[in-house]
Amino acid sequence: MTTGRLAVIDMQRVFADPDSPWATPRFTEAAEGVRRLLPAFDDRVTFTRFLAPAEPTGAWTAYYEQWPFALQPPDAPLWQLTDDFAAAAHHVLDAPTFGKWTPELASLVGPEGRLVLAGVSTDCCVLSTALAAADAGAEVVVVADACAGADDDSHAKALYVMDLYRPLIRVTTVAELLEAGK
Repeated sequence: MTTGRLAVIDMQRVFADPDSPWATPRFTEAAEGVRRLLPAFDDRVTFTRFLAPAEPTGAWTAYYEQWPFALQPPDAPLWQLTDDFAAAAHHVLDAPTFGKWTPELASLVGPEGRLVLAGVSTDCCVLSTALAAADAGAEVVVVADACAGADDDSHAKALYVMDLYRPLIRVTTVAELLEAGK
């Protein structure tokens, strides 16, 4: 069994739907990687959901002026986890921010714990979560082939940037992580 807590970032309909303005082109490939990881973490899995705030403030006001379609309540269909993950999501953390390193996730990982990240989008919510967790002292492992970005170039660049933070953040693959956990 692999050590640490797996955080599956934002595997939601808004990113899976090819007609969505926020569609993640390689969502299906990332989802396959996530499915391969889930059994290795058993009950140590947290799924996250990005949600719009009830009332945007600060710089978020301009953000939602650019993306007004997203100003929908938490129970709107676009914010739901995709069907294949909704059934597997026993612990869900919601946040109106890109980064999901919230006090709740930090308490689940622990002060010197290990956080394994997968999901979407590599160049936004995964990156934001990884940097905050690393700053807090968590060992962060990003599973490249269980993540997807806004496009292939952005995905690759985000992985490159995160890997610059070694040893705080390490980029790996599903196969490497599962093999190391044996």
